[in-house]
Amino acid sequence: MTHTLMLYSSVDGHTQAICQRLANQLGPQHKVRLASLDGLELTTAQLDEYEKIVIGASIRYGKHRANVGQFITDNRALLNTKKCAIFSVNLVARKAEKNTPESNPYLQKLLSECDWQPSLTGIFAGKVDYQQYRFFDRQMIRMIMWMTKGPTALDSSIDYTDWQKVDEFAGQIIAL
Repeated sequence: MTHTLMLYSSVDGHTQAICQRLANQLGPQHKVRLASLDGLELTTAQLDEYEKIVIGASIRYGKHRANVGQFITDNRALLNTKKCAIFSVNLVARKAEKNTPESNPYLQKLLSECDWQPSLTGIFAGKVDYQQYRFFDRQMIRMIMWMTKGPTALDSSIDYTDWQKVDEFAGQIIAL
């Protein structure tokens, strides 16, 4: 049985939901520990117990949360000895020209800043749900969506995630 650590950084819970789906898809071949990067404290010895490490990272206002880059930078030496995967969840990926690891600027920037090349990378389009957002976030995300020709109706709740692509990514994790 493969011991897999699946970490996520999620603002509104969608990246966590994708990680949960991936964990379920890994099935009996993997013993998965699912954990948030928020407040996570694992020693190098504890991290070393896992054969595979998967990181799910959401985007808010054009950036991954700081805890993602910090975790990678702090643990890069160990991560380089493991079978690792990272995926980014963002609304830009709803557009065909931005939905691959090579074409998504957010993932490319993160990997460059952290000077890290994991075994597997993925991009998933996220979810817009205006009713879930706080007032400020609702207005900012609405403006960004207007600028990028996305939905702006305040009652919009659209999940752009291609769940088949998520399931295929799970298969790629198994194959690592």
